[in-house]
Amino acid sequence: MSAEASRLSEQYSGKKNWLKWGPYLSERQWGTVREDYSEHGSAWDFFPHDHARSRVYRWGEDGIAGISDDKQRLCFSVALWNGNDPILKERLFGLTGPQGNHGEDCKELYYYLDNTPTHSYMKHLYKYPQAAYPYEDLLQTNARRSKEDVEYELIDTGIFNENHYFDVVTEYAKADEEDILIKITVYNRGDVDAPVTVLPQIWFRNLWSFGLMNNKPLINGFKNEDGFDSVELQHEELGTYNYYFQHANHILFTENENNKQELWNTPNETPYVKDLFHTAVISNDFEAYQKKEGTKFSPVYQQTVKANDTIEIKIRLSKEKFTTNPLLQSFDQIFEDNVAAANEFYASLATAKVTADEVAVQRQAFAGMLWSKQYYNIDIPLWLNGDKGQPAPPESRKKGRNSQWHTLNNDDIISMPDKWEYPWYAAWDLAFHCIPLAMVDARFAKSQLLLFLREWYMHPNGQIPAYEWAFGDVNPPVHAMSCIKVYEIDKQQTGKGDIDFLKKAFQKLCLNFTWWVNRKDSYGKNVFEGGFLGLDNIGVFDRSSAIPGGGHLEQADGTSWMAMYCLNMLEMAMEITKYDSSYEPMTTKFFEHFALIAESLNRIGKDWTGSWDEEEGFFYDVLALPNGEYQPLKVRSLVGLTTLFASFCITKKDMEVSPEFTFRMNWYNDYVKKSKDYTIIEEMRDDKTLLTLIPKDRLQKLLQAMLDENEFLSAHGIRALSKKHQNGYTLKIEGEQFGLKYEPAESSSGLFGGNSNWRGPVWMPMNYMLIQALKKYHAYFGDELKVEFPTGSGVQMNLDEVSIEISKQLVRLFLSDADGNRPINGLTPKIYQDEHFKDLILFYEYFDGDNGRGVGASHQTGWTGVVAELINDINK
Repeated sequence: MSAEASRLSEQYSGKKNWLKWGPYLSERQWGTVREDYSEHGSAWDFFPHDHARSRVYRWGEDGIAGISDDKQRLCFSVALWNGNDPILKERLFGLTGPQGNHGEDCKELYYYLDNTPTHSYMKHLYKYPQAAYPYEDLLQTNARRSKEDVEYELIDTGIFNENHYFDVVTEYAKADEEDILIKITVYNRGDVDAPVTVLPQIWFRNLWSFGLMNNKPLINGFKNEDGFDSVELQHEELGTYNYYFQHANHILFTENENNKQELWNTPNETPYVKDLFHTAVISNDFEAYQKKEGTKFSPVYQQTVKANDTIEIKIRLSKEKFTTNPLLQSFDQIFEDNVAAANEFYASLATAKVTADEVAVQRQAFAGMLWSKQYYNIDIPLWLNGDKGQPAPPESRKKGRNSQWHTLNNDDIISMPDKWEYPWYAAWDLAFHCIPLAMVDARFAKSQLLLFLREWYMHPNGQIPAYEWAFGDVNPPVHAMSCIKVYEIDKQQTGKGDIDFLKKAFQKLCLNFTWWVNRKDSYGKNVFEGGFLGLDNIGVFDRSSAIPGGGHLEQADGTSWMAMYCLNMLEMAMEITKYDSSYEPMTTKFFEHFALIAESLNRIGKDWTGSWDEEEGFFYDVLALPNGEYQPLKVRSLVGLTTLFASFCITKKDMEVSPEFTFRMNWYNDYVKKSKDYTIIEEMRDDKTLLTLIPKDRLQKLLQAMLDENEFLSAHGIRALSKKHQNGYTLKIEGEQFGLKYEPAESSSGLFGGNSNWRGPVWMPMNYMLIQALKKYHAYFGDELKVEFPTGSGVQMNLDEVSIEISKQLVRLFLSDADGNRPINGLTPKIYQDEHFKDLILFYEYFDGDNGRGVGASHQTGWTGVVAELINDINK
C-alpha cells in the first residue's frame, strides 16, 4: 500500500483527519448570490471586485492558491505586489456577467499542477505580470467587443511578451494532519531584475460580527527566534496553532473588519481594517502600523528577483510547538517524501499503455478536480431573514430567489465546477465530477453523491438543489447514473460492491424520481417538459420561460432523461436484489415506468405528430399549442441524441437472480405486442435482453447523423448542434419569428446569460454520456451491429470501437501534436509552445466544434475532468 493510500485508510477508519485542511478556499467570494443582499438580486453589482479587499464576507472567504480548515474558520493565501499595480493582488480578477461580451470570465493565468486525495501534497502556479495589471484595458476592450467577437484575455494584452512576468509556485506538504508545510517559489522569467512583494497571509473568517462566536479569535505572541519567527493563533473551536516563517522585512497585524470609510464614507474607529495590508504595501508605509495582534496577519517579503533567477519563502502552520527551527533540513525532506508518495500513488492508477503526455494531462485533471473541492456555507432562513445585529435584507428577498428552499442549510466541503467562475456547487456537474474523483478517492465521491440527497440539501418535495443562482432550476437527472458508475469504479478497485451505499442512494432517489413524475409530467402522458435541463441556448426560445403561443413544450430530452433515470434505477435495484430480495419489486416498478415513457416517445398513430420523424430519422421537441395542434421544432441537436442515453443490457444471470422481474417483463412484452400499436422497445434473446428507447432501425439512423462530419461529428468529438444549421433555422409562432444557427464556439445569443453555449461546441459530459451509451448497445449487439465511422467513409466499426474513437478525439484535445500544439490552445498556440507554458493544461467548459480550442470557463476541470477516465479507457 502506498503512503497516500495509507493516509486515505487512516482518514476513513477515523485514525486521523487528513482532510481537516485542504484547498477549500475559493478564488472568488465577491459577486456570489450568498453575499448578495440587494433588493433585486443583482449579485455582481452589490458586491463587486473593487469592494472585496475592503469588505467583510458573510458566508466564505477567498484568496490565491489558498487553503483553509474544513469549516473555513482559519484561512491562508498568497498576496503579491509587483511595484506597479494600483492594488495588492490578493484575489483573482475577472469580468462579471454583464461586463463580459460572453458573460463572466476570469482574467488571470493560473494552473493546478498537482494534488493528492488527502491534500498531503499540492502544487499551484500563478503567472503574475511585472508590469501594471491592465484592469481598465480588459474592462474597456471587452465592453467594445460584440458577441460575434472572441473574448479579450489577459494574454492578449501583450503583458507576458518578452517573459516579463513571475511564475509564483505555491506548494503544500503535510507532515501530519495539522502540521502543514508551505513553500512559495517566485521565478523571474524575464531577462531583467524585477522587484516583488510577497505576503503569505493568514486570517480568521469573521464570524464574530454576525453573532456566530462567543469569543473573538486572536493572532498574537510574535516571537523572534534564531533563523525563524512565529505567531500564535487562538480560536475557540480550532484551538491553538503556531505559524512559523522566515525572517521578513516587515510584519503586519490587522483586523478582518470592514473599511467603512472606503466603502460607505463612514469614519472608521481604527485604521486596522481588512485592507490595511493593501494600504501599507502600496504606500510603502509600515511604520504607521505597529499593532501587535489582530485577526489577520502577514510577514512581508520585499525582494528583487534577479533575471532568470528565483527566491524561496518557507512557512509552517502547525499544532506543534517547535523550539528549534522547523524550516530547515527536515522541512525539505518532508517535501521530497510527499512528492515521491504522490508520484507513487498516481503511477498506480495509470494503465501500462498510457503515454507520458497522457499521464501529464491525467495528473493535472486530477489536480484540478481536487483543488476545486471548496467549503460552501449557506443557511437559507438566515440568508432570507438576516443576522441579529445586522441590517435586515429587503422584504423582496422573502419572495425572490431561492425563497422556497427554507430547509436548505449547507456547511460542507463540496466538489465544485471551478474556484472562480463557479465557486458554488452545480448538482448535475457534481454527478460527473464524482466519476474521476472515484478513481482517486471513491469514499469521497460516494459521500458527495449521498450529501445532495440529505434532508438539508434535497427539498422536502424531492427536488435536488440545482445551483446557487436558482436552486429550483431543473437539471438533468444524472445522479443515479453517477451512483452506478462510482459504485462500479469502487467495486473494480476493492473487489467488493458497496451495497450499503447503493441502498442509501436508491431510497432517496426514489423521492427525487417521484418529484420528476409529479412536477414535470404535468399532463400525465409520460412526456416530460423539464424546461432548462442544463442545455443552455440550445433551443429556439428560452425553455424555462413562458412558451410562445401559450402552449407547452414536450421535450425529447426531458423524456429521454427520465427514461434513462428509470433504467438507472432499475439497474441499481437489480444489483441490490442480488444481496437483498426485498428490493426485487422495485425492479418491476422502474421497468414498467420505462416502458410507458418509451411508448410515449415512440408512439405511432394518425392523430399524433410524435417527436420521431421517420423521414428525417431524428427526434425533435414538440410544441403543443392550446388549440390541440402539435408543431415539431426541427432542430437537430443534442436534444435528439439524448434518446441514446436510455439503454440497459440485462444478462441471463441478472434475470435468474430476479425471477419476479423476469416474469413481469416477459408478460408485459407479450401484452404490448397484442394490444399496443407502437414500436417494440425490447430486443430479447435467450442470454440477454436490451431495454432501449430506440429500436435498432432508429438507432442506426440516429448514429448515421451523429457520426456524419457534415452534422455532429467533428475531429474533436460530438458537436452540440448539427452543422446543417450553419445557415440558421427559423419558425414563426403567432406571427413572431424564432430561430438559431450553428455556432462552434462562443454564442451570439444571450438567451441564458453567462458564457454558456450549446449551439455547436463539443461538451465533455454529453460526449461522455454518448460514449457510455455506445458501450451499452455494444454489450447487446456486439459485432452484429456495425456502422460507418465516419458516415460515408466505408469504414465499418462496431459500437465499442466507435466509442473508443470518440474517446480518442476528446483526449487529443489536450495532447501535443507533431508541431507541439494542443487544440485547446487554438487562439494562443505560440505562447503555449514556450518552455514555461508548453506543459500547462487548462480544462475548459467546452470546446470549439470546428477546431477544438477551449471556450467558456477556463478552469472547469469539474465535468471536463472525466477525460481522466477516458485516458485509461483508450489505453486498456
